This record gives sequence, C-alpha cells and structure tokens, in this order.
Amino acid sequence: MAFLMTHSLLSAWLHSLKENPYADATTEDTAKEDFLRVLRREPTPTTEAMQKGIEFEALVTDICQKMHPAQASILTNRLDESDTLPEELKKHQWFIPALKVARTVQGGQFQYAACKRVEIGGYELLLHGRLDALKAGHIYDIKFSGSYDRGKYIDSTQHPMYLELIPAANDFTYLVSNGADVWTEQYRRDETPSIYPTIRDFLQWLTATGLMQTYLYHWGERK
Repeated sequence: MAFLMTHSLLSAWLHSLKENPYADATTEDTAKEDFLRVLRREPTPTTEAMQKGIEFEALVTDICQKMHPAQASILTNRLDESDTLPEELKKHQWFIPALKVARTVQGGQFQYAACKRVEIGGYELLLHGRLDALKAGHIYDIKFSGSYDRGKYIDSTQHPMYLELIPAANDFTYLVSNGADVWTEQYRRDETPSIYPTIRDFLQWLTATGLMQTYLYHWGERK
C-alpha cells in the first residue's frame, strides 16, 4: 500500500520546526499543534487570510471563464472598448490585479490533479498535488498575501513537489497579489532542488519522534 505525501504536509512540518527548532513531539506550541492536526488529517478552521485567498482565486477563475480569448493578450490595466466582462466583476475591489493574473493563466488547465508513485526510505509513496493552473509547460500558483518580499517562496516545498509531479513542466511561477498589486516569483526546473531529500528527512523525523505510525495510519492510500 502506498502512502500519500503532499506539499501541505511537508510545509506544515517544516513550519513547526522553524517556529521552534528545539521542540520535540511532546512540546506544546501553536506550530506543533497545527502540524499534528495536519498529520492526523483533522479539519482545520478557515482563517481570514485563507478565505481571502479562496475568494481571490475564485475571482480569477470567474474572469477567465467570462473573458474573450483575445483579451488575454492585452497586458495593460485599462479595459478597452471591446471588453465584455460583466459589470459586477469590474466593480470588485480586486478586479485589476485579478485581471492581470487571469490574463496569465487564461487557457490553462485549472485545479489539475497530479500524482506520482515513488519509493523513498523504504516506503511506497504517492506524491500528490493540485495545481492552480497548468499551461503549456508552465505551472502557476495563485496566492493572496498581505505583504510580499522578493524570494518569499524560495524555501517552499511547493515548487519542488509540483515540478516533480509534472516532468514536462519547464518552470513554476507564484502569482502573488495583495489585492492591489501582482508580483511574480518564478523557479526554473534547472534551479529547483529535488523534493526527495526533504521527504527522506521527514520520514526519518517521524520515526525518531514516534509519529511514524500516526502518519501511516492517516495517510494510507485507502484514506
């Protein structure tokens, strides 16, 4: 039986270590508890930041669905006279940045689910991810963030995981907005480290902290 391995799980683990690098499995802190909830696959409440991200991505998708294909090539903030998008979309407070993102991902496959079976550390794993958009060899992830600094996602497990899942992809681009501006952060395949060492370290950590059985129980493919 294979066991699921996702970017979200790895990210929660790394975040817990970063918040308190000296914590062990019994230490009580917010990041550790958040990770354990993810490990046990318990429902987590939707935060305000998460809700904004959901709403922004939905707005981008809505614009893409209603946008005339020719509009995707217009790279200005201004809408020309040929624009036929509904007025309710144009009035949205995030419309301009959402339009910029929509023009980038228009024509791609949205919410594309990808998986890959691998063996790491003696375990058969099913790497899994859901891409916001896959377009002509380019992977895009749409994010909403209150602030942004260049290189914000350099240590993320997301682009290494997704480039592993899509071997034909040339690069991975984060499309980040705060509701007013849009920033792009791109990682080419040749500059992206393999996700395998991180997964191997995670499995070893689970064993060392006595949490391996928890992972195997909750992340078995039958789940």
